[in-house]
Amino acid sequence: MGSWISDTRKRIYRDVKYRLMRPRPPAAPYRIDGPVVVVGSAPISHMPAGLDDSFTIISVNGSQSVISKWGIDAPDITMMMFNQVEGTTPNAVEVRRVLRGQRTGTLYVLLWRKDDRERLVKGLRAFDYQYDQLHIVDRYERMALLDRVAGLQSLEMDADSKCSNGMNAVLFALYHGASAVIITGINPNSSGHAYNAAGLARLHVHMDKVIISKLIGEGRPIFTADPTVSEELGIPLWTG
Repeated sequence: MGSWISDTRKRIYRDVKYRLMRPRPPAAPYRIDGPVVVVGSAPISHMPAGLDDSFTIISVNGSQSVISKWGIDAPDITMMMFNQVEGTTPNAVEVRRVLRGQRTGTLYVLLWRKDDRERLVKGLRAFDYQYDQLHIVDRYERMALLDRVAGLQSLEMDADSKCSNGMNAVLFALYHGASAVIITGINPNSSGHAYNAAGLARLHVHMDKVIISKLIGEGRPIFTADPTVSEELGIPLWTG
């Protein structure tokens, strides 16, 4: 009974706050008008055909380890979940391990407290992860991104009602004008991560599939560089 009451209060609070705030999605560091590659950490990924300097590369959490194999030192943008900075879960520990001593262009940390930026800076410094710009994205900005781009509303009450950071990156690229969004290493049907052998289960599978289906159905310029993902999810295969 108590849990039901607590959940209801939280739902009402988030709904009212979102409506009153009318938040905007997170801003881009610069105009994005060319193709964007969103690199996730699924065990299998492929370098998109024709990849060159005209592409913007967005990495997710520890997936920067993937692009290093393509000869790319740093992504243009990285989206990182707050718990990767100080968390003690196997995945968080592995993310910090593969990112130690690396750098990115613009770093977006999702759901970190905006009034505790100093702690975030110290946490990133602890594993020597560097960046040109640092932005904190709160829950309501993330909700606005899903709302504005996919026309879906989520109060993020549980894992099934949230989308993954990889899908947030896709929505971000579309919102800011990408001519095409090519995903690789993003497969809701897979488990495990490219940077470790732990075989950890993937979260937010349901919402990711809902978003992909809706965007594809609307004819949005979304592609995948991974043939298996194209076959399983009906995403057009990027051929360059």
